[in-house]
Amino acid sequence: MPNKKYQIIYADPPWRYNFAAKKETSIEIHYHTMSLDEIKSLSIPSENNSVLYLWATAPKIIEALDVMRAWGFTYKTQGIWDKKRTGIGYWFRGQHEIILIGTKGKFSPPVPNKRRSSIFQSPRRKHSQKPDCVRDYIVFAFPEYSKLELFAREKTPGWDVWGNEVESDIEL
Repeated sequence: MPNKKYQIIYADPPWRYNFAAKKETSIEIHYHTMSLDEIKSLSIPSENNSVLYLWATAPKIIEALDVMRAWGFTYKTQGIWDKKRTGIGYWFRGQHEIILIGTKGKFSPPVPNKRRSSIFQSPRRKHSQKPDCVRDYIVFAFPEYSKLELFAREKTPGWDVWGNEVESDIEL
């Protein structure tokens, strides 16, 4: 596998939650999770000038910011995915997920005519499956840049992928 570096990193880490009352309601019934230290210790093949799009749920926002720093990125802003229906939750029944954006080195935002609202509205699908519109927007905003999806579940044209549910293009 090539030793390549990427300008765009798109990641949906398998966050571990420790508050499920029963085993049958834990995240682990859907997919293998990783500890915060395991996620932070990954060696991310990013260019010196790159951008990270990092998914986080509301309870994991602090951990996500820690991951961003550990991977060498500086927080810039965030967007929201409105799932268009409520889900589970303890304080609120979650209807959204957060996508944090961080940069490394010098990486400019999209040109003005390619900027969009910070709210992506798309119905929730399978457990933890992210909406295609976010990845599509990244391609629209940065068509010529090299792209890597971490923790991918399927191949997407124009992207290299890494994860335990897909044939990976790279090794970490």
